[in-house]
Amino acid sequence: MTLEILERETGATMTFHVEGLVAIAVFYLLILFVGIWAAWKNKHSGEAEGTDRSETIMVGGRDIGLFVGGFTMTATWVGGGYINGTAEYVYLPDYGLAWAQAPFGYALSLVVGGLFFAKPMRSRGYVTMLDPFQQKYGKRMGGLLFIPALMGEIFWSAAILSALGATLSVIVDMDIKVSVVISALIAIFYTLVGGLYSVAYTDVVQLFCIFIGLWISVPFALTNPAVSDITVTAVRQVYQSPWRGSIQKSDTWVWIDNFCLLMLGGIPWQVYFQRVLSASSATYAQVLSFLAAFGCLVMAVPSVLIGAIGASTDWNQTTYGAIPPKEKDQADMILPIVLQHLCPPFVSFFGLGAVSAAVMSSADSSILSASSMFARNIYQLAFRQSASDREIVWVMRITIFVFGGLATLMALVTGTVYGLWYLSSDLVYVIIFPQLLSVLFVKGTNTYGSVAAYLCGMVLRIGGGEPYLRLPPFIYYPGWTTEQRIHHITGEMEDVVIQKFPFKTVSMLASFLGNVAFSYLAKYLFESGRISHKYDFLDAVVSRDSGEIMDRTTLVTRSNNIGLSEMAPVKPRLSVTLAAAFMRRDTLQAETVEEEEEEEESSPDSSHHDKK
Repeated sequence: MTLEILERETGATMTFHVEGLVAIAVFYLLILFVGIWAAWKNKHSGEAEGTDRSETIMVGGRDIGLFVGGFTMTATWVGGGYINGTAEYVYLPDYGLAWAQAPFGYALSLVVGGLFFAKPMRSRGYVTMLDPFQQKYGKRMGGLLFIPALMGEIFWSAAILSALGATLSVIVDMDIKVSVVISALIAIFYTLVGGLYSVAYTDVVQLFCIFIGLWISVPFALTNPAVSDITVTAVRQVYQSPWRGSIQKSDTWVWIDNFCLLMLGGIPWQVYFQRVLSASSATYAQVLSFLAAFGCLVMAVPSVLIGAIGASTDWNQTTYGAIPPKEKDQADMILPIVLQHLCPPFVSFFGLGAVSAAVMSSADSSILSASSMFARNIYQLAFRQSASDREIVWVMRITIFVFGGLATLMALVTGTVYGLWYLSSDLVYVIIFPQLLSVLFVKGTNTYGSVAAYLCGMVLRIGGGEPYLRLPPFIYYPGWTTEQRIHHITGEMEDVVIQKFPFKTVSMLASFLGNVAFSYLAKYLFESGRISHKYDFLDAVVSRDSGEIMDRTTLVTRSNNIGLSEMAPVKPRLSVTLAAAFMRRDTLQAETVEEEEEEEESSPDSSHHDKK
């Protein structure tokens, strides 16, 4: 009898595994087909206007419309990590909905980005997020800022690939390494072929898959006999503490710190500005940001409901078993677990396949963003100003493969990939965001202030420690305490220092103020003669005609009015656009003409004609 039951159970399990694998394969093939089709459909895009192929790969020929643009902008943050993470925090007893900050945090991030950052970045004709930094602070500072930006993109890709491997291993009993490698290869392939067009069109399919897959699953999960009324479990303890959650008074500053990190730290990412800069106009870029903010909130609703369902389930009545996921350290996979064990097989297949394809598709944007910044801001602008368009395209293709391979390798061999992602995203917040504020909105900042701000933000953030990486703090902020926690890898109980002070946001503010203060201090010291001009080794204040200043705009030294178009052979129409975007007088002339500069920057085209 036992053998018969075991055979029946084994047979059922194997059937589920095969069918689940087939469902995931169907969605993977759908994503791959759409990516290749988008590349083929837009292979001649921009040729009539004279746009370089490399720029078409990076920003899609700047002709992304409202429909595709709205979806791909939403997919900037809505992917596998977003929907899984939201469900996880709603489900966790110590957190609940009160701590599921990603939906509102990222939605507000897109609103703030649309209101203040999208218009100046798009209207000046930049190609990557690092362009304004190199224009104002020089190629060396641009290279330094590339480091945290690259870390963020690579570690994010590695983290979601690692999550995908763990999810598939639980659902279809598939080897983690095989699933990660296959997912990464598909994403790398269509990104190599089609660039931003492939990424954008697969984002449309990705969001449709998530939306339909999750909303089909929610009614079935809600009506499962093992699930209690979620309106009751939101305010009363049934199987665990209420999923509505609460914020303790001692955790208020931590909550505010994390929310500011999401809202402001979600702006300075190349994945966001890649969409902004691909819009057909500055106004469109703003509209896309607002549409995406609404999309973020809408896409979070089914994840919140699934997290609430997980918190309202008597797992003893399900095929999962008597021990809840949180006690098996599987809270991060509550969404696929709910789909698998609380929905009929045909529904769970569709939902799981959609979610898996969405996670896989999330990796492509980060890989393309990292390769775009390297090819343009490091390879072309810093080392090979005379590089042809074909050469830049090949550099992008090689780096897409290299960065994709690096993210895949980290997902396979690094147990601390999430800790690295947390730390790198914090560094993006405390280093790049204040620098972006300064370069776009504060006159008079220079390379000295930028370097000081970089070091200040990095020391203050790393000084606070990172428990996930076992990185002990060397700065103990007010209100710090110690807690005993089980380490996620070793399983050992250890004492962990918990910083209750909002040190991430304080580090960001200190970095911003440091940039302004040191910039004006350096300007005063050099211009007043208190420090000799020969010590202006960064050529940031008085050495207006130095090679480094020329590097900031064109890397040639012929005259005062040189456009970026002279850096490499480009077609006439593109030449006008790039020259207009990069002919900024604040990098070539004295600070006495700053009032003129503000007027000229408001319209790149008029600025170009005025200088003629």
